[in-house]
Amino acid sequence: MSHTDYYQLLGVDKTADPKQLKEAYRKLAFEYHPDRNQGNLQASEKMKQVNEAYAVLSDPSKKREYDMLREQYGSSAYSKFRSNYSEQDIFSGSDIHHVFEEMAKAFGFRGFDDIFKEFYGKDYQTFQFKRPGFFAGGIFFTGPFGKPRSDPSLLSSSGKFGKLSSFLLKQISGFELQKNGKDIHDVVRLTPIQAQEGGPYAYFLRKKSKKLVVKIPPGIREGQRIRLTGMGEAGKGGGKPGDLFLKVQIKTPLLKKIKKSIADLRNR
Repeated sequence: MSHTDYYQLLGVDKTADPKQLKEAYRKLAFEYHPDRNQGNLQASEKMKQVNEAYAVLSDPSKKREYDMLREQYGSSAYSKFRSNYSEQDIFSGSDIHHVFEEMAKAFGFRGFDDIFKEFYGKDYQTFQFKRPGFFAGGIFFTGPFGKPRSDPSLLSSSGKFGKLSSFLLKQISGFELQKNGKDIHDVVRLTPIQAQEGGPYAYFLRKKSKKLVVKIPPGIREGQRIRLTGMGEAGKGGGKPGDLFLKVQIKTPLLKKIKKSIADLRNR
């Protein structure tokens, strides 16, 4: 597939909207579905190519990146794009499973679970949990060295059931959905001289019981914030840590406070 073009695979042009992309994919998925082409290796290979093309073009960010590479590198865009994405990354966020489940209901084909494992191996596992008014489902992948990875975008739940979905996945697969850590917000109180001159500032992060040296930019003003990337709360399941935001307060000199108090008393 070194000279593959995703648009040609789906038989659409670059201006195709999401609805047109999905309709083109539905037709091809039906045509090359393995249950209609048993023993046909060429059809199986075509189905995998079509799956990948739709997974990329139906994702706005992946499509945007692919389009840029296509304009810059032409027929080599595929190899350039694919070098930045693992197979798991390609399918992250895709609604391919919905299309396969629709065909399973309409034509009695095998569903997404069976087809996905057949095409992409036993490392891919799926789960479902159904109750009245609630559904949770998705994919988890056991990669190299047995380290599990998950695609939370395929997990569907609503409102208060979000935490329950995460709990169910942890019980079934033994790991947690990836979740980024929360940001931490605090205040630093500087003297006018510290604010004017800037420089190192000793700060104690209470939530982590950790001492930090914060670099204060010269001329910083009251109310401005200093951001320390990755110093917020830890993520879960491999998620990124949050950030630490420090809002600047500038101390009022004692003499100025006294003068202001006297002035306030006189104005009463």
